[in-house]
Amino acid sequence: MAHIRETQLTTYLVENQARFYRLAYSYLNNREEALDAVQTAVCKALEKQDSLKDADAVHTWFYRILTNVCTDMLRQRKRVTLVPPESLDAGSYEDPLPEDGSLARRVDALPPEVAAIIRLRFYEELSLQEISAVMNCPLSTVKTRLYTGLRKLRVSLEGESL
Repeated sequence: MAHIRETQLTTYLVENQARFYRLAYSYLNNREEALDAVQTAVCKALEKQDSLKDADAVHTWFYRILTNVCTDMLRQRKRVTLVPPESLDAGSYEDPLPEDGSLARRVDALPPEVAAIIRLRFYEELSLQEISAVMNCPLSTVKTRLYTGLRKLRVSLEGESL
């Protein structure tokens, strides 16, 4: 049974690595940190695979690990170092955010718990129930934060077009 769970987990992690990177990048806005976050989350998942009670819940279980790793990395940041884009190596991963980044900046400006829900819902296309499990909060709280965030984004975008 443990071998089957490990095989399922490994398959899931390999098949979805691009999605994990995209989510981590949406939190960290840095290619290297996003790759580090995914690697750390994968290591933690493999170490703690015995805590996964239901193999069907691997999706929300791993997203919770990844969002916690990203949040921890954000807390640990002491300062921001700006690097010109031309000095970065062209990697195998593309930046998943639009060129102008205006919407991404607006999402980043939201309170962290609201931005996380918007990222999970629209970047990762999780259901509200899955987001509730990932964020470890009631479904009603997820709905409230989602609609609050969408309202703030709409007001922000409408203010720009005036």
